[in-house]
Amino acid sequence: MKAAMALLAAVVACLAGCTKNASAPGMRHPWTHAGVLRIAVTEEPKNLNPLLAGTTIEIFIDRLMFEPLLSADARGDTVPMLAAGVPTQANGGISADGLTITYRLRRDAYWSDGLPVTSRDVEWSWRAIENPNNDAVSRHGYDEVRAIDAPDAQTVVVHLKKRFSPFVNTFFAESDQPYDVLPAHVLARYPNINNVSFNARPMVDDGPFRFVEWRRADRILLDANPRFFEGVPGLKRVEILFVPNEDSAINLLRAHAVDYIYQPSIQTYPTLRSLADARIVWVNVNGFEGVEFNLSHPALAEGRVRAAIAAALDKPTLALTLTHGQTVAATEDLPNWMWAFDPAVRSVPFDIAGARQLLAKAGWVAGPDGIVAKKGRPLELLLVTDNAIATHRSESLLIQAALKRIGIAVDVKYYPLDLLYAPQAMGGIQHGGKFDMLVYGWYAGIDPDNSSELTCDNFPPHGYNDPRYCSRAMDAAQRTALSNYDRSARKAAYSKIEHLLAQDNPMLFFWWQRQQEAISVDFHGFHPNPVVESWDAWRWSI
Repeated sequence: MKAAMALLAAVVACLAGCTKNASAPGMRHPWTHAGVLRIAVTEEPKNLNPLLAGTTIEIFIDRLMFEPLLSADARGDTVPMLAAGVPTQANGGISADGLTITYRLRRDAYWSDGLPVTSRDVEWSWRAIENPNNDAVSRHGYDEVRAIDAPDAQTVVVHLKKRFSPFVNTFFAESDQPYDVLPAHVLARYPNINNVSFNARPMVDDGPFRFVEWRRADRILLDANPRFFEGVPGLKRVEILFVPNEDSAINLLRAHAVDYIYQPSIQTYPTLRSLADARIVWVNVNGFEGVEFNLSHPALAEGRVRAAIAAALDKPTLALTLTHGQTVAATEDLPNWMWAFDPAVRSVPFDIAGARQLLAKAGWVAGPDGIVAKKGRPLELLLVTDNAIATHRSESLLIQAALKRIGIAVDVKYYPLDLLYAPQAMGGIQHGGKFDMLVYGWYAGIDPDNSSELTCDNFPPHGYNDPRYCSRAMDAAQRTALSNYDRSARKAAYSKIEHLLAQDNPMLFFWWQRQQEAISVDFHGFHPNPVVESWDAWRWSI
């Protein structure tokens, strides 16, 4: 991290002795590097292979270099990328029985070594995700594929094992794990892709930018791809700087040493709002901020204990305090702007006395030190989160204090983002179940499908059910939601799902994500979709 710190020192010196030089309206400011976008991210990626991505930062960077079949526009509407169109039942892309989906690929997409992107790349990329030797974070939706036919270079025919209504928005699309298609002619020869050189130097790509260099502990450099199928990008170069401290990133933006801070935590809002030469872009996402329980812990397996913790946390106050009034308290996970939202759902209300009563009913009695115990064992929990996001640090301390008031002792531990969210096979804390409670932010796809977090067959490494929550009623409601292509039937199923979440509390949802993105006033064309900010990076300019 020495290079980043040296840059920060130079910035501080500039802040002390430099003055601003405003330019005429419509002109670029003198401090902006024409055609070069400098982005600050809080964490260095573990790799640059889209099929092994485990964090939103990795997905964001990967999308600059690689493309999916389908994406979504800023409104969340599905749009084609490598596919020439969006498969529907109306256009024949989805069969009448919902079991066959046909994709026609565009003919003008090429890998950077000159070979065309073909159906073989799509088929192999699917097989790579399904390969148990590969450390893919999630196989949700991809497990539903029985077979893939590639009758010609531009046609992909997917045969499903059963009806799966979110499939089009899941399969190499903007899902909760938005994978991109990779070059089969480069990677198919490997038995697994976990440690191949491509992960650090992806020299064959098809996105708007091409990999140039990864300077460890400093930055990643990408140059424009002049043969990109959507046209020549508006930027000549993208520089992605690793700046682990949000205060440092803000100072860099203030001093015009970066042009974009990627996903700054909501706690930074007052400072970012005050910057003279920057603006905030807000993005409504299908996501939430909250805490999840590890139901493998004997105490947390008890529903009354989870309900007691829920009752001890004042969600409206948390949302108001930690987001400066820029978000609203969540009921459950699906946000109030989505078609599947049910306003009748009510989460556990804030009630300290009720929380203590629930613990007592579960057999947890306060001792002389105020900590509740059962059969002589005190209720002590390990709460983990990342060490990069200021909001998460504040949340963790507020939760610790709130649970102490009802007699639960909480130890807090912080991890780097890449370790916290690494795949189970890579020793990840969340996916490996190395926690009792975890404070985190979740970003899902453009479909309300939340089954990868909540069904019995989605325990890691098959999905994101990190709480290890398993409910027959939940599985039944999810089957209804996933097997019906009719929206009204799905909406009814999601109402049941949300009511079950409010009853069972495997996770607690504090507020719905309203992501802020801090950018220079000279950065134009930035219109994030609800999943990936870099989905249309070829339109960016500075």
